Amino acid sequence: MKKCRITVMRTTEYRDLMEQYENPISDACNMSVGQTFIANGWEKPERFCQSAWDVISPFVLALSHGAENIYDGWMKNGRSAMLSCNDGFRPVSFLVEALDEDADVG
Repeated sequence: MKKCRITVMRTTEYRDLMEQYENPISDACNMSVGQTFIANGWEKPERFCQSAWDVISPFVLALSHGAENIYDGWMKNGRSAMLSCNDGFRPVSFLVEALDEDADVG
């Protein structure tokens, strides 16, 4: 099993939808572009958003276990995936890449 790097590639806010539909939330998302996290195999990195992890973790699991060319070659790098969290008000796009480094197995 390998480690995976998760990089925040883009953050977006849909202010019009937030104003129309969302109850006020303080500190809803604290991700910033360029921020990176290392997943030790399939373990959620510390301080990583639980909601985003729920969406991307199946891909981290697959990539950390050697999966390649997810969705028949969708990505130029077959050992990666571009994914977004499911927050309809402020989605975040993540690049997940399998690393050559083995995960620390306890």
